[in-house]
Amino acid sequence: MTLQLFELVGTEDDRPFSPYCWRTRMALAHKGLEATSIPWRFTEKDALTAHKSEKVPVLLDGERAINDSWTIATYLEDTYPDRPSLFGGEGGRAMGRMINWWGDAVVIPGMVPMILMDIHDHLRPADQAYFRQSREARFKKTLEDVAANRDQDVLTFRKSLDPLRLTLRSQPFLGGEQPNYADYIVFGPFQWARAISGFQLLQPDDPVYVWRGKLLDAFGGMARKSAGYNV
Repeated sequence: MTLQLFELVGTEDDRPFSPYCWRTRMALAHKGLEATSIPWRFTEKDALTAHKSEKVPVLLDGERAINDSWTIATYLEDTYPDRPSLFGGEGGRAMGRMINWWGDAVVIPGMVPMILMDIHDHLRPADQAYFRQSREARFKKTLEDVAANRDQDVLTFRKSLDPLRLTLRSQPFLGGEQPNYADYIVFGPFQWARAISGFQLLQPDDPVYVWRGKLLDAFGGMARKSAGYNV
């Protein structure tokens, strides 16, 4: 049965940039599963109505639709147990849940001020209007004002990565000797940023930069080959 994945794109169909979709892309590759990409844009919510969702990722497995990157990961783990494990057992799944919350609460929000305008600039006009209206309502300031201090904000963001940085000084991946879903949770936002922004989030001598490079090269360089900036 062919898997299909709704993924967020902008002006280009081959530049997927959602952090959550990239978590799913990496999970599928880890499991050795292929999914046909279905490009989706912010103003195309009607395309997801039948699948009981308003946002991506949405994974279609035959007649079944699975929404939300964490739910998709657990679905893949439970539905395809004969393929490489994403968690390495129930303990890994429990720890992965905490990493998932850390990624959503710290990593993604921390990146937003640095790349918000770059996201806007990669969208079609109708999506730009939606993005500006919805995000400015959320932040209660203009996109330009949110991004105005990114040269200083990035220093705070880098400091927030200390738990990841300290872990990577004693092991190659969050998953240990090999990456698992915990790595993909945190990598997804970095690939999100790389896809649409040339702003340098990490210094080359940072262990996080080295770790990110390993994941860019994983699965035959799948993430590195995807459209993005060399930062």
